[in-house]
Amino acid sequence: MARRSREEPDSPRVRLSDGTLARVARSEFTSGWELLVDETPQSHVDLDDPTHLHFEYIARIGAVIDVLKPAGEPLTAVHLGGGALTVPRYIAVTRPDSRQQVIELEPGLWDLVRENLPLPRGAAIRVRIGDARAGVEKMPGGILGQVDLVVSDVFAGAQTPAHVTSVEFYTSVAKLLAADGVVLVNVADGPGLAYTRRQIATLRQVLPHVAVLAEAQVLKGRRFGNLVLAASRAPLPTDWLPRLLAAGPHPAKIATDREVNQLASGALPVTDADAVASPRPNASIFDR
Repeated sequence: MARRSREEPDSPRVRLSDGTLARVARSEFTSGWELLVDETPQSHVDLDDPTHLHFEYIARIGAVIDVLKPAGEPLTAVHLGGGALTVPRYIAVTRPDSRQQVIELEPGLWDLVRENLPLPRGAAIRVRIGDARAGVEKMPGGILGQVDLVVSDVFAGAQTPAHVTSVEFYTSVAKLLAADGVVLVNVADGPGLAYTRRQIATLRQVLPHVAVLAEAQVLKGRRFGNLVLAASRAPLPTDWLPRLLAAGPHPAKIATDREVNQLASGALPVTDADAVASPRPNASIFDR
């Protein structure tokens, strides 16, 4: 997780529908910009180099995207949760001619990003305003079964809303996927990984092949952080591992097969009837 950034009175900002404040500020630690919502860093964007994926969990998402198809081959992608569109920008640059749709709840947030962090020239990225789950359920019939990648990175402040964590939700998402299509879910969880375990069980009820990518200490349930869950009807490629282990300043790990079975052992799938939002991180998680 990135740290909380200091307030900048003159940074572009907008008040969102829930009363929280979103703003764009220069990154304190690297080149580029950050989108913050309620002072929680949501996205990092380097306008000069969209392949610069500063947040570690985003870099792991990028590593998966790199191996979904041969290098440079376009994808059909749906992104749930817009943020500053870091991942759509990455795909547009590394896989030209990709067709991408983004569903973002907050029109003011999209206006803020569009005006201050313009998209790469020629990027075929369509942004739809609305709720992520409702948007998935209303997708036109022609896209069903045609999507190579769905990225679910939906947050309200620092938590994932309950209604995008259930079997019913992932069943709708799975209808979009091509036979070898992949869903990537950003999960934020703390020690014990109780929330993650249930999300693994939930995904596996819909898509049988699941892998978990995270920094080693997060994957062991020793500290709060981001985990990326990858799920598909088809077996997931195992050649992700070397790049993941080499990327970033902290040891990265991918859990598959037996380790995923162990993580999900005893965990019950989440349904609409018992879904809850993801754990709220302590504010100190954003400090250096």
